[in-house]
Order: sequence, then C-alpha cells, then structure tokens
Amino acid sequence: MKKLPLAAATLLALCAMLPITTQAAPERYRIAGVPKGTTDEYWKSANAGMVKAQREFAEQGVTVDIMWKGPIREDDREQQIQVMENFVARRVSAIVLAPLDGTALVPSVELATRAKIPVVLIDSTLDKDVYVSEASTDNYQGGVIAARRLAELLDGKGKVIVVRVVPGSTSVEGRVNGFLDTIKEFPEIEVISSDQYAGPSRDTAYRTAQNLINRYGHQIDGIFTPNNSSTSGTLLALADVGRGGGKVKHVGFDTDKQSVAALRAGDLQGLIVQDPLNMGYVAVKTAIAKLRGEEIPKLIDTGCTLITAENMDDPEINDLLHPPLDKYL
Repeated sequence: MKKLPLAAATLLALCAMLPITTQAAPERYRIAGVPKGTTDEYWKSANAGMVKAQREFAEQGVTVDIMWKGPIREDDREQQIQVMENFVARRVSAIVLAPLDGTALVPSVELATRAKIPVVLIDSTLDKDVYVSEASTDNYQGGVIAARRLAELLDGKGKVIVVRVVPGSTSVEGRVNGFLDTIKEFPEIEVISSDQYAGPSRDTAYRTAQNLINRYGHQIDGIFTPNNSSTSGTLLALADVGRGGGKVKHVGFDTDKQSVAALRAGDLQGLIVQDPLNMGYVAVKTAIAKLRGEEIPKLIDTGCTLITAENMDDPEINDLLHPPLDKYL
C-alpha cells in the first residue's frame, strides 16, 4: 500500500477532527389567500394585511409568497371550492380562507388537512372544527352593538327591518342573531321584517331594499344592514324615495367609500367596522407559527368598532375607514 506524504496525511487527520457543519436552508413558505370575493374593498384590505405580514417576514430573512384568488361573486360557493382544491393540488404551505358557507366549505378544508396543509380562517367560521385557527370579528357582539345604537337613535321605540345577505354566511348570521337577540331588550321596538336576503352585490341589495320599502313604506323607522353591499344598496333605495338624511335611522356594517360618505352626510347614523387588514396580517403570522410547530390560539378576536359622525375624524379611526391599500397593493 502506497503511503501518503507526511504533509498530506497530517492535513487529512486535521480535517477529520473538525466538526461537520451544514447551513440550514432558508425559510420559505407559500401562503394562499382565498377570500369570499375579490372586488370589494373589504377583501382588498385583507389581502393588504397578508402583504404587510409578508414584508415583515422578509425583513427577518424569511420568504413568504402570497397567492390571492377567490370567486368574483360572494355567493359562488362552487368557485370558492374549486379554488381551494386547486391550491391543495399545488401543495401550498398553508391556506387563509374566508368561507362563503359554513357547511359547503368543510370538505375542502378536510381535503387540505389530509394533505397536511393548515387552514386559518378569517371573517367567517365553519360548522365543523377542521381548521387550525380563526382570526375574525366577534360577529355576534357586532350585532349587539348595532342593536343598541339603533335603539338609541330611535329613543327605544319604533319599527325596524333587518336585511340579511346570503344564506350560509356564518359571519353575517352571527351579526343578525346578535342584533335580533339584543333588540328584544327594547319592548317598544318591533322587528317587522328579518327574513329577506340582499344577495351578493349592491345591485341585488338595492332591489331587495326597494321591495321592502314598497311593502312597509312609512312604517319603517330603522334599518340594520349587516355588510357593506347590503348597506350600500339600501342607501340607494332610501335615497330614491326621499327617505335618506336620517328620516329612517340606518346602522350598517363594514366600510367602503360610499358608506363613509353617507356617514358624513348624515344618511347613515352608524357603522360597525371590522379590521380586515388586521385579519389578513394575523392569519399569515398564525399560519407560519403553526408551520414552525409553535402553539397557536384557536380563536383570535380582531375587534370591531362603532363609528359615527361624531368620532369618524378621530385619528385612531382613520385607518379603519381608509385602509392604506396603496401602501401594500
């Protein structure tokens, strides 16, 4: 056997004594966002929140790719299910989902769970505990706040209508239930309609509100609309018959440019406003914590706030009414 030169043998011996080190692969995640719709400012705010979290992780050297896709219409369950299944097939790291229907989306989330893809819910929940966490408003409490605001505006007496949105939406149903349970505390307030659905858009809400106004006319003293499209459509219908400007007391939910302008003009007397930007932000943080094996809370309350003409110019309210979308999208 041929011997190595002394210098080479010494070098090999030294190398054998050195510890073997391997460089850890950089963290990289692909997080899919599946909203109820893609055109409304509310969902754009949730997307902006996801991007905000992405940028913070980038500053820490962690790459987070955000993929954002959902149905155009907020009643298209089949399209949302298809989007979910496509993201599962693409083997994303985690999914942030705002389920259109508490029952219909359960199989899609179960599919993701079997593929070991954690699902974090925002805005609405599911009828079955198949998700890892939920970042949303306490929607029932939002309805409670709306009922008390409308009762205050009516001095505790009058006839009111509630316009629902679409069947199966757990977030909106929670708001309606909170409102209806709480308005019973005011025996001189009568709910004369609470079973009509506004549909998924401002146009469908406008037609529903028109029908209700034609049916009940000047009996209506107050209205509660539990999302922004139902609020916007109802505002248009009231204006058409000259009952804007506070002639009918109106409390809405969520915010867009039209509802903010209506609040300032006195056509709307209250808005219960969520923080969808924070929902998207918290959901991404929670999803990555789960992927890292950390303990995460099952439910994260992202809050809601009553906004009126009196407090709408307060500095802390500004970002809720005017989410900084241009900063992130």
